[in-house]
Amino acid sequence: RAVKEEIDTLLVVGGMEPWKPSRNNAAIDWIRGHAPRVRRLAGVCTGAFILAEAGMLNGRRATTHWYFCQQLASRYPKVRVDPEPIFVADGNIYTCAGVTAGMDLALNFVEQDFGTDLAVRIARAYVMFLRRPGGQSQFSAPLSFNASSESAMNRLQVWILDHLDENLNVERMAAQVNMSPRNFARVFTRQFQMTPGEYLDRVRIEAARKRLEDTDETVDRIAVAVGFATAGTMRRAFLRVLDVTPADYRARFRP
Repeated sequence: RAVKEEIDTLLVVGGMEPWKPSRNNAAIDWIRGHAPRVRRLAGVCTGAFILAEAGMLNGRRATTHWYFCQQLASRYPKVRVDPEPIFVADGNIYTCAGVTAGMDLALNFVEQDFGTDLAVRIARAYVMFLRRPGGQSQFSAPLSFNASSESAMNRLQVWILDHLDENLNVERMAAQVNMSPRNFARVFTRQFQMTPGEYLDRVRIEAARKRLEDTDETVDRIAVAVGFATAGTMRRAFLRVLDVTPADYRARFRP
């Protein structure tokens, strides 16, 4: 339906095969008609295809999920597609990579409208990681910590990085913060919104990604170096978290 009032922020989300015009003609016409009254227009993930079809991205820099960037560029040659950032702002139009990048974009909007303090509080409370700048690579670390903090959990994060290749079970991590394993697991999960095991997997994946990008080490050697022990274990973790194998990930950065 038509909206007569000014629209502050309009988010256009994607889906499977959003480039099929027959599925989105009504939405595209609606966006074209209302865009002049929108203060801030954003395409989340493959929502960039809908914005591009509506002509909103012509002559603008934009991004989408890395898997679809080449398709976006070939279908819409007037769009300056950048496959690297997690989100891009060009004027009052924003585009972002995958769905999780939409969380970063939302935090950016909160920061614009309500200030940094609130954005950081929301990030810590609900999404675990601190704010990622829009220019950060789509493949950059999903986990961050406040290096200046003296909290026990922040010190534990640093300790984990220093002992990543070792057997880091719940008992050992709990001992570092002087907690019982049961209480540690409960406190950790509440603070970081994931279990200690899930957190270890993600930190190890991040360490492996850097080695895959920057070195010629074999996948087997990298798996041992970051604490996965075997290439098979690392492969399963990559598929679970990133939906790509270590070999395919390396091929993307080192063709």
